[in-house]
Amino acid sequence: MRSVVRRAALVWLVGIVVLLRTAQAQTQAPTMTAGVLVYSQYGIQLRTDSVTNRHLSAFDITRAYINVVGKFTDGVGVRVTPDIYRVADGSLAFRLKYAYATWTPEKSPITAKFGLIHTPWLDWEEALWDYRMQGSMAMERFRSAAGAGYLSSADFGAGVDGKFGYDKVNFQIGAYNGEFYSKPEGDSYKDIEARASVRVLETDDHSRVGGLRVTGYAGIGSPTGGGRRNRYIGMVSYKSKLLTLAGEYGRARDRLDNLPPVTGTPTPPAPVPLTDSDVFSFFGVLNVPGKKVGIIGRYDLQKPDVNLADNKQERLIAGVSYQLTPQVRVLGDIDNFWNQAGVYTNAVNSTRTTGFIHMQFAF
Repeated sequence: MRSVVRRAALVWLVGIVVLLRTAQAQTQAPTMTAGVLVYSQYGIQLRTDSVTNRHLSAFDITRAYINVVGKFTDGVGVRVTPDIYRVADGSLAFRLKYAYATWTPEKSPITAKFGLIHTPWLDWEEALWDYRMQGSMAMERFRSAAGAGYLSSADFGAGVDGKFGYDKVNFQIGAYNGEFYSKPEGDSYKDIEARASVRVLETDDHSRVGGLRVTGYAGIGSPTGGGRRNRYIGMVSYKSKLLTLAGEYGRARDRLDNLPPVTGTPTPPAPVPLTDSDVFSFFGVLNVPGKKVGIIGRYDLQKPDVNLADNKQERLIAGVSYQLTPQVRVLGDIDNFWNQAGVYTNAVNSTRTTGFIHMQFAF
């Protein structure tokens, strides 16, 4: 009788070991997932166009992303994200937004990335704002003295990101080409960018952007042809399930040197003297308790050259959103823009105040 019991116990123990090994193998098995994120909109100019005497309007797809993510053994992962976007001639074009490999050592709070990767600031700020469907953030939307946005959300490079104490400290640092993801590198210069965010007070939002946080960013580099491309940002933010509030100040320093033309290449751009710019952004989101409704507001201010008077651009955004389903969100908003410098042309004046219906859907 005892031998039968011992044999049964042995069989049971062997079965448990086999099941545990099978479960472990299943958790370590490679996985591949795919998803789609689309931003669509209808916009109407609230001022009449003096040429057509109409309120011009248009339906559009502003962005469409296809996210393919792979997770493999030993902490290795990959992501490839094509980006479909509207170009200057009005057509839709296709390009890569992200394409990178990651490695997270076992039990490590740090992840290494290589390829076409996120830059440290905009991905983090967009997660805090949570309304990228309305448009890009201030440091990306406003133009620098060299003619491009101050920052890009992705670039070719390598870096690490990580967290400590359940996201009490969240950080990212990397080396990048500096020409953004839409351009190849033009010379040997590289940009170094870093962000660190510290949560000083807990809330009921335990995400990487939740709580009362103090966040800083610095980016130091040179554009193709030599010069300066330095960015410094400081932010204080508060995020709970009910409320998001944030205030941001950014300083940009740009200089573009004038290099002699090279045979077989286009004439290089004219030099840009050393120019300091200031960017301020304040935004908030109130999620109505017990409802699927959110009320948003945002104010952006740019001084393209702090040494010039009457040199200011402002944008005010206000709207209401509704979470139709977990996959679909709708936003109605008014976008107002003022440009203090120069005289308004008809084209600029007609687009200064625009009403939008945005829809974001993901699956």
